[in-house]
Formats: sequence, C-alpha cells, structure tokens
Amino acid sequence: MQNFFKNYQVLFEDYFKNFIVEKTPKNLYDPIRYLLQIKGKRVRPILTLLTTDIFGSNPKASLDAALSVEIFHNFTLVHDDVMDEAALRRGAVTVHKKWDLNTAILSGDAMLIQAYKILENYPDSLFKKLFHLLNKTAAEVCEGQQYDLDFEKNYDFNTENYVKMIRLKTAVLIGCSLKMGAIIGGATKEDSDLLYNFGIEMGIAFQLQDDYLDSFGNPKDFGKKIGGDILRNKKTILYHMILKKGNLEHQEKIKKILSLTQENLNAEEKINQAKNIYIESGAKDGAREMINFYSNSAEEKIKLLAISNEKKKIFINLVRWLMKREK
Repeated sequence: MQNFFKNYQVLFEDYFKNFIVEKTPKNLYDPIRYLLQIKGKRVRPILTLLTTDIFGSNPKASLDAALSVEIFHNFTLVHDDVMDEAALRRGAVTVHKKWDLNTAILSGDAMLIQAYKILENYPDSLFKKLFHLLNKTAAEVCEGQQYDLDFEKNYDFNTENYVKMIRLKTAVLIGCSLKMGAIIGGATKEDSDLLYNFGIEMGIAFQLQDDYLDSFGNPKDFGKKIGGDILRNKKTILYHMILKKGNLEHQEKIKKILSLTQENLNAEEKINQAKNIYIESGAKDGAREMINFYSNSAEEKIKLLAISNEKKKIFINLVRWLMKREK
C-alpha cells in the first residue's frame, strides 16, 4: 500500500517544495519553514490527491487543496505542542522550544491564514465549497482540542465523550481531506458526503488503534516505545473502557496509577501495573471491539459509493493497511 501512495507523495512533495520560500520577517517565517521541512507521513494531502484521481480528474487539480490541509494540520501541531508543553515533534525540537512561546503562537496563526489563502487559487464555484468545508473543520478541531484539555482534568467522562473528542480533534480533518478531493474530482454530493463520513470512521478507528498500540503494540511495528501514554498519565480509550467494563477496584487502581509520577513509581512497574488492569478489567478486549466496529463501519461506507468495485477496493485496502500497524 505504501508503494501505491508513492506517486501521490512524490507529486505532493515536488509541489510542496515550491511553497517553502524565503520570506520576511524571518522570525515569523523561519519557524514555519522549519516545521514544514520536518517530513511527516503526509497522509491528509495524499488522501486528497487520491480521491480526486479516483473520481476521474487529474490529481494535480487538487494540489492546492492538499497543500491547504497539510499546512492547516501543521498549524494545529504547533499549537498542540504549546498546550502540551511538548519538547519534540517528529523527533525534532518543537517550535516553541527552538524559538519561544510568542513566536510559536504567531507562526501558527500565520500558517492558518496561509491554509485559507491557498484556496483562493480555485475558481469561485469551487472556492466557496472548499472554504466552507475548511471553516467547519477548523472550528471543530478547536472544539476537540478544548474537550481534550477539559477531559484531562476530569476522571469520570465516558467512552462516548472520548470518541466525540477524537472525532473533532483528529477525524474531521481526515474527512475534510477526502471530501475536498472528491469535490475537486467532480463527485456527486452523495459520494462526497459518504467519503467524508468514511474519513470520520477511519480517523476514529486509527486514533483508537493508536491508543491501543501505545500499550499493547510491538515497538518495532508501532514505531514508538510502549507505555508512553501511561507514563504521561493520559486517559486514552483503555482508561475509559475500565470505567465502562471494570469493577470499582479496577477503576480506583487505574485512577491511582495515572496520578503517580515516576518519583512515586518507576516507569516499567507503572506500565506493567496499568497494562495488567487493562487486561483484567476487560478494557483491552473492549478497545479492540471498538476499533473493529469503526473500521468495519468505514468499509461499509465505501460499499455505497457510486464507483467501480476496483476503486472501492483501494479505499477498503487503505483501512485494512492502516489497521495493520500491529503484527
């Protein structure tokens, strides 16, 4: 599947290089250039190009939309890192650590403006649809981020609220990326909406899978050390499943573990204790069931599209590939 995406990735990277140019003031644009040159997976722009291609249009027609969603995504990362007080992003020093807090906030704001400005390259009929979609998505991402901040202070919110948060914070931009590609590709409103909802379900499944693999994945396949969320006291889907499936003892134990620092409990012991509770309480199995539900639901959306079975298979294989990060 990675090889299949390669052509879209190369097409986007070539276009992307032309966007990263020298501008002044340097303290505003250097941080932007720094962040954008740290290569990520480019999942969102690739989805935009892929979708335009599948609906029979030249993927080059959606390069500006792909650029817009990628810049918007990076804007959210700058501000997320500020709020999380993160020191690293994709293995590199975060903008607010390399420069300072004010520079990070202002550079992030400039990226948001650029994400909108790029859409001005489209004719009015397309611009209006794309602008409206990005506006809606931007507001929802901010809502999701606020829910995330609120939930970190609240031990008792449920799985439904958690899914709502990741839908807004993460999944809506996946849906937006796909729908932009569909709109530019000339898809019907029905197919554009189906692809948007497919992106939502896939985005939720992907984030739930990320939560799960952080505790139970193979480090070689996952690409990260196992237990990072536990050490940071993050209340992921596994925590919320304990509140749903575990008994009072399980719930009290996990709340205590996720309130301890490494001064109170060494890292390996903390990770092992949390994982044991996730298993004993049924939270591990419950999380897997939820992942399967959303990934299966995403596949069902694709079956309704008015495209050939061969093209449907591309999207279905995409879901299955994303869900196979654990061997």
